[in-house]
Amino acid sequence: MHGSIARICNAGRFNILFLVLQCTPFAFAGKMKIVEEPNTFGLNNPLSAQGNRLQPRVSPSPVSGPAHLHRLSGKCFSYIESTYKYEFCPFHNITQHEQTFRWNAYSGILGIWQEWEIVNNTFLAMWMREGDSCGSKNRQTKVILSCGISSKLAQVSEPSTCVYSLTFETPLVCHPHSLLVYPTLTDKLQKQWDEAEQARYEELITEQGYNNLLKDIFEEAGFLKTQKVAEKQDVNNPTKTFESLEKCSEGFHRQSEEIERLRALLTQHNIPHEKQPAEKFQSPVNVVPAGASQDSHLRGDTGLLTDLL
Repeated sequence: MHGSIARICNAGRFNILFLVLQCTPFAFAGKMKIVEEPNTFGLNNPLSAQGNRLQPRVSPSPVSGPAHLHRLSGKCFSYIESTYKYEFCPFHNITQHEQTFRWNAYSGILGIWQEWEIVNNTFLAMWMREGDSCGSKNRQTKVILSCGISSKLAQVSEPSTCVYSLTFETPLVCHPHSLLVYPTLTDKLQKQWDEAEQARYEELITEQGYNNLLKDIFEEAGFLKTQKVAEKQDVNNPTKTFESLEKCSEGFHRQSEEIERLRALLTQHNIPHEKQPAEKFQSPVNVVPAGASQDSHLRGDTGLLTDLL
């Protein structure tokens, strides 16, 4: 009796096990789900876990450059080459995602928006710097703007280790004047550029001095990331500087008048003093371009041809 019950139970267990094995693939198949990698949109994907989000080293620079390109801010453009997916977010960043099943597939930042590259009065490219670490340096990307029928990433390359080059096509740059720098400047900065051009034409400044003036203008406009470091003056030995040669000339005349006053005072009291010939005191040459206002001045003194005057 007990043996019969045992055989029935064992048979039942076998049948149950058989049913489980038969049903298991369908049970698992019903639970399987293929999840496509979510669009990261640079650094702001709310679907990914906080620990997996890309961490930027620095904040992007403010939006700058031609106003018609500002509409690209907030948009992202993808490009897939081989097993890599690139995502370019103008005025924000560029990222790279390895599309493989490797446990340590790379996903990182190739650069964060920093500044324009300006050549011959033209916005040539956008520089994305301060990306993920790459040995002793950080990844950076140069995005070249090119005319195209639609806005898209067209080409990606790595000319040197951890320095990438992207070509971004867009109809927004097809007009021959769409990337000119001068029209995007304020009236004040355009005037400074005009003065620099005049000074170079009159050979009052060198080519290096002219380029330094333009760099100052572009930095003030926000097109270039300024690298200037505030210099700390010695409070015990302060040095006086002049904003322009015009101001320097005024200071020279005031100093000459004071010297003459002191000499007259010494002569009045019969105190001997060393008299300098008047011919040695000459007013410095005024290099302010014609038509410039009294308040305007030239910057970039390193380029002044003072040694040749």
